Amino acid sequence: MDQTVSLPKQTKKLGPAALVETNSNPNGLELVSSYHTNRVGDPMDLVSLAQQVQKGDEFVRANACNRLTVIAEQIRYLQDQARKVLEDAKRDADLHHAACNVVKKPGNVYHLYVRDSGQRYFSILSPQEWGSSCPHKFLGAYKLQYDMSWTPLEDVEKQEAEISVMDKLLNSQTALPSSTGPNFNGLPN
Repeated sequence: MDQTVSLPKQTKKLGPAALVETNSNPNGLELVSSYHTNRVGDPMDLVSLAQQVQKGDEFVRANACNRLTVIAEQIRYLQDQARKVLEDAKRDADLHHAACNVVKKPGNVYHLYVRDSGQRYFSILSPQEWGSSCPHKFLGAYKLQYDMSWTPLEDVEKQEAEISVMDKLLNSQTALPSSTGPNFNGLPN
């Protein structure tokens, strides 16, 4: 006997709730009383079952929406990171193409100026070192990193602090245990 139940007055059309097929003697054995398990009971029980199925569908949908929202946020974050990487790469390429009469060495700070002709060039002299005789407009100071990227001077201190924290983590014994076995140090007994 195939029994299906639908909820009355639903605005959203849902498929019917299907009941489990009955077999009074699976594999020839009667496991439970078929009278108690298969009797048609109160019709409200079927409505309750249909409501439970509908609630399950709603929870599944809400859960999927929540997970997709998290993924969408991660995608936006990764897009922002990719945009920043591309902007930094463009800035670094532009700075590498600025005129310079000295050999640029990583770890040093260079000061960017622009001539009246529009030519941009690096100098090892800061505007303070030039004093009032600074011949051209100062655009900014940059530190050449060892990976040949440029860091604006105002960001160098922050970046070096971050690198220092990473170095401490890498050098600490807890971050890199000497053995490959499990480490339970510091866990309560």
